[in-house]
Amino acid sequence: MGILTMTFLSCKNQTDENRDHQVFRYNEHGNIPTLDPAFARNPQAIWPDNQLFNGLVQLDDSLNIKPDIAKNWVINDSTNTYTFYIRDDVYFHKNKVFGKDSTRTVKASDFVYSFNRLTDEKVASSGSWVMSNIESYRAENDTTLVIQLKQPFPAFLGLLSMRYCSVVPKEAVEHYGNEFRRNPVGTGPFQFKMWEENVKLVFRRNPLYFEKDENGTRLPYLEAVAITFLPDKQSEFLQFAQGKLDFISGLDNSYKDELLTTRGKLQPKYQDDFYMITGPYLNTEYLGFFLGSKSEEIRSKALRQAINYGFDRQKMVTYLRNGMGIPAIHGFIPKGLPGYDEIDGYTFQSEKAKKLIQQYKNETGDQDPRITIGTNSQYLDLCEYIQRELEKIGIGVTIDVMPPSTLRQMKSTGELDIFRASWIADYPDSENYLSLFYSPNFAPNGPNYMHFKNVSYDSIYEKSLKISNIDERKLLYVKMDSIIIEEAAVVPLFYDMAVRFVNKKVTGLGINPQNFLILKHVKKSE
Repeated sequence: MGILTMTFLSCKNQTDENRDHQVFRYNEHGNIPTLDPAFARNPQAIWPDNQLFNGLVQLDDSLNIKPDIAKNWVINDSTNTYTFYIRDDVYFHKNKVFGKDSTRTVKASDFVYSFNRLTDEKVASSGSWVMSNIESYRAENDTTLVIQLKQPFPAFLGLLSMRYCSVVPKEAVEHYGNEFRRNPVGTGPFQFKMWEENVKLVFRRNPLYFEKDENGTRLPYLEAVAITFLPDKQSEFLQFAQGKLDFISGLDNSYKDELLTTRGKLQPKYQDDFYMITGPYLNTEYLGFFLGSKSEEIRSKALRQAINYGFDRQKMVTYLRNGMGIPAIHGFIPKGLPGYDEIDGYTFQSEKAKKLIQQYKNETGDQDPRITIGTNSQYLDLCEYIQRELEKIGIGVTIDVMPPSTLRQMKSTGELDIFRASWIADYPDSENYLSLFYSPNFAPNGPNYMHFKNVSYDSIYEKSLKISNIDERKLLYVKMDSIIIEEAAVVPLFYDMAVRFVNKKVTGLGINPQNFLILKHVKKSE
């Protein structure tokens, strides 16, 4: 019996090894709470949902809007009406809800149902806001969907590329109810296989997927995707180094010096087995000022400007990020979007900073300016660097380290004079960043955590929403960004970079400015 068991296990291990080149493996160190796209609010959920679902449109790696389930569309600017023409060869994943091992094609009415879910109070979708500017939507027939907006919104097609706007079948949602979150049925290149929460999640190739490559070969190439849930980055890196994971994303302090040189190159000992791909990431890291504060330091524009001039962003990125970032010496708009690098922002100018501090002292009589920065442990090194540099020019700095959840809560409720934050684009348009400074968006009801209010800014922002031409809109974006920088509403730190370390067996992974994981074009060699 023992010999038979050993023989069986040996055969099983050989089979697994033979199939390894057909399985893409990655780790999610954060928890995946749901696979329902109505709740795809962060990368932990968006990454797996990208494999399972499709929407009307999609983005390529350069953020160009491309057809997805909608093969084409027509826009009527005079009535803010979008008419989408739906493909007739897209099938939902086979599932018992359609009959035994059966499926059906996607219809325009499925999008009506899916959009209704986003606004259904009983569903309580975190993506309900994407429907806020939509006046109406209807299926004219099985292949025609008409959406009318309340007012012009040039970024609308980009908004529709979000995973929130995925199509789901009514049969599956009603059959599984609350358990749809762990029994997803979509149209994507992979379909759900099994999920042992916090242990392993597996998808299998969808044999009916509608997209093909340039040679007419049906996507995806892989047979499966396997996701593990190791909770810490160090363990994740060790698994990657041992070849048990196919890639890791991002640069964590626990392994950045092990993987990268100080100049941001892959360490020589890893160059035979791995490669690195980088690109702009639509994420601006910043310090925000709560302008509703009673603190004289925060209310003083001169002192806010002094803080901006008071440290070297290039040194900070080079030594604390191993060069993986772009110093934020322009505006708030990051690299990769219209308006980036059109204005001059803050560079390190210690003498100018000292003069502004003296101006603050003369205006207020406060001879000992002091500030407190709220942050979490992940960004403590950045804040300590800023602390040291600002103290050299005469600003006392205290750092308040707290859990990420506490930081988010206190930031939203205006309990922190200065807070470390980041803004990752929900959709690829500069308007998404500039909305943080529009006064009707005051937190906690919107993303204006700074409580920044400027009449001229609000007027330009509202005007930009009515202009569909991107070149004309860009001019207004630059004006708004200039106001943000002049008023020193924030301290831009750096524009992030997406970085991926990939096993050399993997090809076709690519990278994009939203750092979304797209696996339908990926291949693995044996």
